[in-house]
Amino acid sequence: MNAADFAPVRLLTPEEVTHAKVGITKLIDGLQTAILGQQDLIERVTTCLLARGHLLLEGLPGLGKTELVKSLSSLLGLLFRRVQFTPDLLPSDIVGAPILQEVQGARRLVFHQGPIFANLLLADEINRATPKTQAALLEAMQERRVTVMGESHPLPFPFFVLATQNPIELEGTYPLPEAQVDRFMFKINVQAVGTDVLQQIITTRKQGAPPELQVVMSGPELNQLFEFVDRVHLPDAVGNYIARLVTATHPDRADSPEEVRKFVRYGSSPRAAISLASSARAAALIAGKPNVGFAEVRRVAPNVLGHRLILDYSARMEGWTTAKIVETLLSRVPEVGRVIPEDIAKD
Repeated sequence: MNAADFAPVRLLTPEEVTHAKVGITKLIDGLQTAILGQQDLIERVTTCLLARGHLLLEGLPGLGKTELVKSLSSLLGLLFRRVQFTPDLLPSDIVGAPILQEVQGARRLVFHQGPIFANLLLADEINRATPKTQAALLEAMQERRVTVMGESHPLPFPFFVLATQNPIELEGTYPLPEAQVDRFMFKINVQAVGTDVLQQIITTRKQGAPPELQVVMSGPELNQLFEFVDRVHLPDAVGNYIARLVTATHPDRADSPEEVRKFVRYGSSPRAAISLASSARAAALIAGKPNVGFAEVRRVAPNVLGHRLILDYSARMEGWTTAKIVETLLSRVPEVGRVIPEDIAKD
């Protein structure tokens, strides 16, 4: 290490924030052209993308999850591949495998890349594959590389896994283990659109097909946005709020809310705190702000924390969900660390 490793990060200038806002607006407008009536979903997907996180989409079939990912790749000019997960899918079907070939008169094993070697990988219905196949994504999602027969192969940059799962079809499915769920920065529940949007889709689009999309952002421009996100300032007070919020998800903490101690079996990992900070920075940049505020943390918290909480069996019996627990956390954990007792506050 040298002195440069500890140098303070150069803060964003107003001009850089404005420049970033213009590019992000083009991307969001393009997605809204392709996917109608899902403004909140589009903004959250964009937040996760700019924070360089993987995304888990849960929703019924036909809600536009696949089309959203395809539109994202078209607007960014990224290499997109889709894998339909099935019970008979093998790890080699995803990461690739060595194949015996004749090279310069000699036979040797040559590694052939699988569909995971892309910028955007759509893992469709990921919970339909066996645990062994699901595990093939673990190293790729965390390390951005795959290892086959002791040889490591780096994945393209950027690399995102956007996975979908159907919440109602449980027969023949394999729920994702906690270790893999934790690799996803965001989990978003995709909701159905309203009557007006449905009417617009069936009257303006042939067979529901979206319009052709043009690239709105080049690779260097996307990399510059990644750099801008890293330079969004995270004040100490906001960082302390994130740390206390994640700590409060653990039931063995005396200062955790009563509902957490009663209904939560396992709280969030340190990766949740890292994801909260990264996604809050991205949310601030999308809002045109050079600094992260408490509002950005509260906005991304449901998508970061919800899928990382393991509830006790009694929670379902009493009607508690992870979303309700996160809502309780946001209402009970104060934004500032010091809480003034009621009797002193009255004086």
